[in-house]
Amino acid sequence: MWANHVTHHSSRYYNLSTALRQPWQGYLTFGIFAPMPLLGMPAHHIAKAGQLNLLYQYWIHTETIDKLPAPIEAVFNTPSHHRVHHGANPQYLDKNYGGILILWDKLFGTFEPELRRVKYGLTTNIETFNPVKVGYHETVDIVKDVVRRKGLKNKVKSVLGRTGWRPADELDTAA
Repeated sequence: MWANHVTHHSSRYYNLSTALRQPWQGYLTFGIFAPMPLLGMPAHHIAKAGQLNLLYQYWIHTETIDKLPAPIEAVFNTPSHHRVHHGANPQYLDKNYGGILILWDKLFGTFEPELRRVKYGLTTNIETFNPVKVGYHETVDIVKDVVRRKGLKNKVKSVLGRTGWRPADELDTAA
């Protein structure tokens, strides 16, 4: 998922144009939605939900709006909550995944309020505006990890593990 989403997070700026930085390989997320019609959900409902989520996500990519009234902040994903999601600050990594509702993050322990100024971009920014490199650098890095790592478990975790996951033997040699 991260290799697909990294394009969206690679901007060091946070504004409405950031919302438009979408991956070329968006079709890869199709697998998540494919079983839904088999479970009885009409395809047009799935499409409408996706459109609604994308439309809602557009307006929250802004620094112009600070905090909204507490009842809204308690339930909905707001610009403040989504700024945290885009943060490269250590305390903001892997937080605030919610599309429209922030309740899920609060329920599953991935919620983090915006307490400090957000540093945007990646933890290790790429120094290029080349759209092919921006779109595929993470996929290339994952493939390199899979090729060089020993053992099936380490290879699978390189693809399906947390962002930045490394096996113990690499952690011991990291400077």
